[in-house]
Amino acid sequence: METDQKISAEMTIAEILSSFPQQSQRLAQAITSAGLNCVGCNAATWETLEGGMLSHGMARTAIEALVRKLNDILAEKTDPTTISLTPRGAKKFMEIAAEEGLPGAALRFGDTAGGCSGFEYILDFSEQKEEDDEEFESNSVRIHIKKGMVERLMGSLIDYVDGLQGSGFKVSNPNVKSSCGCGKSQGY
Repeated sequence: METDQKISAEMTIAEILSSFPQQSQRLAQAITSAGLNCVGCNAATWETLEGGMLSHGMARTAIEALVRKLNDILAEKTDPTTISLTPRGAKKFMEIAAEEGLPGAALRFGDTAGGCSGFEYILDFSEQKEEDDEEFESNSVRIHIKKGMVERLMGSLIDYVDGLQGSGFKVSNPNVKSSCGCGKSQGY
């Protein structure tokens, strides 16, 4: 999604998330990781980014750093015709695969019915492509997806984040129409 619009500290959290729906999952993760834990609960999405951070005792330098990070997310190029891993996500996947004794394994990516919004993502190891798989490659990692899931997952970007709310793989999927407040499930 090409955009000239930028995020500013004066925008409300709701405005940020609704203005950039295809990146809203990653933007929400960045905001939550910065210490604004009210993103998913709708309790304070009407606050400006600046107001929320100041009310949590954060310095102006932290506000400026978060605004830069959010705009960096908007500037990242995504490809709606494939499944992608960020360089950080690919590196972490390869590290975990090596630790598990599966160097060279592919990433099995999918979703399954579950959670409060309908579907939960599946990330696992795949030692071999199956007959009903479609294969993608990103940052030297092969990605296997069941053909019946490709339409829902196409355009997804898989990242690995370390944050105040824990570490793990985070998926940003432009096909998501709704998600639960905890970010564990989504609907299409």
